[in-house]
Amino acid sequence: MHILLTGGTGLIGRQLCQFWLSQGHQLTVWSRQPEKVAQLCGAQVRGVAQLQELDQQPLDAVINLAGAPIGDRHWTHKRKALLWSSRIGLTETLLAWLENREQKPGVLISGSAVGWYGDGGERELHEDSPPVSEDFASQLCIAWEETAQRAEALGIRVVLVRTGLVLSAEGGFLSRLLLPFKLALGGPIGNGRQWMPWIHIKDQIALIDFLLHRSDARGPYNACAPQPVRNREFAKSLGRVLHRPAIVPLPAFALRVGLGELSLLLLGGQRATPERLLAAGFTFQFPDLPAALDDLSSRL
Repeated sequence: MHILLTGGTGLIGRQLCQFWLSQGHQLTVWSRQPEKVAQLCGAQVRGVAQLQELDQQPLDAVINLAGAPIGDRHWTHKRKALLWSSRIGLTETLLAWLENREQKPGVLISGSAVGWYGDGGERELHEDSPPVSEDFASQLCIAWEETAQRAEALGIRVVLVRTGLVLSAEGGFLSRLLLPFKLALGGPIGNGRQWMPWIHIKDQIALIDFLLHRSDARGPYNACAPQPVRNREFAKSLGRVLHRPAIVPLPAFALRVGLGELSLLLLGGQRATPERLLAAGFTFQFPDLPAALDDLSSRL
């Protein structure tokens, strides 16, 4: 199978490349720095700067994960514009290219996030739940999904992966917490009651592969473990595997002052569950948080 990835040099993309190379698939990554693709993703992975380089090649699937990191810096007007263009603008470019191709891939798996729902409070959020609030992160995900969904009109099966907080020893959300927790400065954020939908990187890779090969899979899927936890429980569990106390709270007012609108990502949450994945028969290797963190602990 020939698979094209956008965002292939990111945390999830790199792991997907390693997994699919081991399965014998042909992989191409669309990147602004194609010369670095082989080093980051694997020597057999081809990097291209322009999609037109693939015009004459058959293509079986597209995995669309590209997007500037949403939590790395303040949401200034300039940053919001970049977050929007790196997701919606890039997806529009991808769709325009696919429309002009004579041979179309069978499936487009496009990234999204549980932030699609907004701050859900205590509500249980399934794939058929409507958005609860319309903060910037929610608007971004909604527009991203709506753009990707247009590929259905081209005869392409579209799958939307609403990812939670990915737990990995190689980077991402967890790596940002390690220093304060190792210094015994970790603890709950705000009141610690907000729900945290999380997923182990191995399950994230497995479910994308599962959806790729399941011909009846289409529409949104919550990519998070069946057992979401509150922030306070997450902090306690991370402190346990690092053998550190997790009792130093991060006050909500300090976050609001320091991060502005971005603080909503940390103070809000989603009690999201993977109803559609479970109904389709997907089995999580790490359904509960202690098992997931124990698996990662030796590399943290």
